[in-house]
Amino acid sequence: MNKPYLIAEMGVNFYDTARVLGVTPLEAAKLYIDKAAEAGIDCAKFQSYKAGTIVSKNSPAYWDTTKEPTKTQYELFLKHDSFGEAEYKDLCDYTHSKGMDFTSTPFDYASADYLENMVDFYKISSSDLSNLPFIRHIGSKGKPVYMSVGASYISEVDEAVRALKESGCKDIVLFHCVLSYPTKPEDANLRVIQALKRIYPDVRVGFSDHVAPDDTMMTLAAAYMLGAEVIEKHFTLDKTLPGNDHYHAGDLDDFKKAIANFKWIDTVLGNAKKTVLDCEVVPRREARRSLVLTRDMKAGETIQVNDIMAKRPGFGISPKFTEIVVGRKVNQDLSEDTVLTWEMI
Repeated sequence: MNKPYLIAEMGVNFYDTARVLGVTPLEAAKLYIDKAAEAGIDCAKFQSYKAGTIVSKNSPAYWDTTKEPTKTQYELFLKHDSFGEAEYKDLCDYTHSKGMDFTSTPFDYASADYLENMVDFYKISSSDLSNLPFIRHIGSKGKPVYMSVGASYISEVDEAVRALKESGCKDIVLFHCVLSYPTKPEDANLRVIQALKRIYPDVRVGFSDHVAPDDTMMTLAAAYMLGAEVIEKHFTLDKTLPGNDHYHAGDLDDFKKAIANFKWIDTVLGNAKKTVLDCEVVPRREARRSLVLTRDMKAGETIQVNDIMAKRPGFGISPKFTEIVVGRKVNQDLSEDTVLTWEMI
């Protein structure tokens, strides 16, 4: 099946699940990996950062504070930055044991360096799109780089893509992304996927989704139909949990629906070769038209225009040969409504 490569963005949602279940964050993270594997997801993605290196202490919130009431970015990141190299190595090995790829978005140089021997590809956040020295550092490591381009102008995307290419990166995926949590459906602007594919024909294009799941997971289906080859969405075990990303994340059932949609879309899209399908052979014969007599005719009579009419079924002489048939003689007695064949004239 030609479905998109699907990434479950675990982010830091598992910290809240750990608190609710009374387990360690590492145990909760592995539970998330288990459920992602159960859904048929291709890759489990985390985030690697330390509060002190990602944000200044007075940096204000930019999310919906009715869903996540923490007032500063620093306070929020501080809640979710306990993992280091050892924990991510454990999660990497566990993810691979489940048959999925593993990655984590680094938000500092130290994280980028220790993740090098773990990740199947690097993910760069929209927030680092203008951090060109960091982009070059990641691009120079010889791994594929998937980069979100939310909240940016195309000139900034150009600079970031150029930085990756100049650093030697050969495999690039650009994610259309809207840096708004949650993204209103009317702000999703999925046609940007097509624009990115047109502007950057030598890279792959995907979609990083922040639209709250709907009952049919139509947002991801639409992204796939517009050409998204890679799709990333936040993952949670409980969408009702308060906190960081649960309110716009998809759960196990949402991801299963999305995958079912991809399969259905792939089924109905088929291929672009225009031909007569096996299922059309009989309907084609019965529904097309043949030249049919409008009156009884005797052998030797000449067929006039008014003597024939195009009617179903289509196993006789095609109406496209009308001009050839008119003026010819019938070679046998024929009754009205006879479907003409070449043997009869």
